[in-house]
Amino acid sequence: MTEPAPSTVDADSARLAELGYKQELHRGWSGFSNFAISFSIISILAGCFTTFGQAWMNGGPIAISWGWPIISAFILVIGLCLAELVSAYPTAGGIYWWAATLGRPVHGWFTGWFNLIGLVAVTASVDYGCATFLNLVLANTVDGWAGTFHQAFGLFVVILVLHALINIFGARIIDLLQNVSVWWHVVGVVAVVAILIAVPSRHQSASFVFTDTVNANGLFADNSSGLGFWLYVLPLGGLLTQYTITGFDACAHVAEETKGAALNAAKALWRSIFYSAVGGWILLLAFLFAVQNPAELTEDYGFVGSLLQGALSAGYFKAVIIISTVGQFFCGMSCVTSMSRMTYAFSRDGAVPGWRLWTRLDRNGTPVWAVVAGCVAGMLLTLPALYQKDGVPIAFYAVVSVAVIGLYLAFLIPIVLRLRAGDRFVPGPWTLGRRYKVLGWIAAVEIIVISVYFILPTVPAGVPFSDGFDWAAVNYAPIAVGSVMALIGLWWVLSARKWFTGPRRTVDVPAEPTLADAP
Repeated sequence: MTEPAPSTVDADSARLAELGYKQELHRGWSGFSNFAISFSIISILAGCFTTFGQAWMNGGPIAISWGWPIISAFILVIGLCLAELVSAYPTAGGIYWWAATLGRPVHGWFTGWFNLIGLVAVTASVDYGCATFLNLVLANTVDGWAGTFHQAFGLFVVILVLHALINIFGARIIDLLQNVSVWWHVVGVVAVVAILIAVPSRHQSASFVFTDTVNANGLFADNSSGLGFWLYVLPLGGLLTQYTITGFDACAHVAEETKGAALNAAKALWRSIFYSAVGGWILLLAFLFAVQNPAELTEDYGFVGSLLQGALSAGYFKAVIIISTVGQFFCGMSCVTSMSRMTYAFSRDGAVPGWRLWTRLDRNGTPVWAVVAGCVAGMLLTLPALYQKDGVPIAFYAVVSVAVIGLYLAFLIPIVLRLRAGDRFVPGPWTLGRRYKVLGWIAAVEIIVISVYFILPTVPAGVPFSDGFDWAAVNYAPIAVGSVMALIGLWWVLSARKWFTGPRRTVDVPAEPTLADAP
């Protein structure tokens, strides 16, 4: 591996020292590698496959063909706001550090825990999705493999262990693997799109792709028009995009390992969103044009499985599923990297119980125990997947909802604090200039809106006090989110406020004044 130029290392280390930390993580990542980790975590080969059904049931083709680019534009605005912050504060703590510096310790406390819980849950959901698709491949390839959800959970544990081992023993090549992941996603998407263009016997019209509507969740009597559809059902379909394009904060979490982080991490963050949005839209349009009989699509594997089986021969079907499964494997690997760096950074400031263990680095500068802890937490968090009703792990998907809400709430806090700071904020080399005001408000409103929609009932049986109400159909996200917020808040009031002071300095370089202390 080529070592970074001494001048670059010195400049990055000096800036890190100004922010309060000595250089401990190995700084050997290029700007492309920084881009690669977020691009891999977003993984259109993962989210577009596993949550396609969410958009299909709640809006149909228009929720995908129009919903994806529109919501992607809003997410890009969020990314631009975060890019300005990572340029000013290129630390592994990322979002949590920004909130504590722009505000007070309490802001850092809530942001850090939202971010950490979200990263653990997203890692678990990605690896479980990978296991689900691998289970499908094996069921269609290996004689006697039944493809049960218990087998899927066993594969999930194996994949999680593999990702931990790769991050621990492959530390010196993890940035190379991130680069390989980018090209797998690019070539893989091209291959899938080419297959969906060339193989199906017929394709849908542009009118179907860009104007057809579907309401298959039972709400509003399955009416695909009217205010109920446009204001309630259709926005639920937008969660496909919101779930897929997340995790881009990884650019910040590996900033201390990136050369020229103040500029390269900022550019990588917004570019990972932009290129994923373009590639994802092309892939999703290919799905829609390849639909053979809309009425025959089922919930199997997020509708994509039944869509592909209806459009492709057995051989091409397996090829596409394998391409997606490998992409999801790379995605999970990147999630573990990002999660472990966040655990390390938050623990470095004493916020996580057992923080001395989670901050230990091996000779390669890898937080080994942070990797192990995050993977174990992800496995425990996914235990609800062993409970299934009618083949659907309802409790697990509620946890996934909590993960996305947690991540975006973690984005919201520093964005609002940046707005409050105004001209007192000292930008880095990459800045929004005066545009931060309008972009910051757009980002804040979008996050609040999607967080509300994510906690709403998604089927009639999940509506409280309604006829036919069934607890098994309830969207548990509001209960889980409320419980997490209450627990973190109670912990703060009873204990953490007495000892948690925000970022702890590990060097003697004079500290920059926090904006909370500015007149």
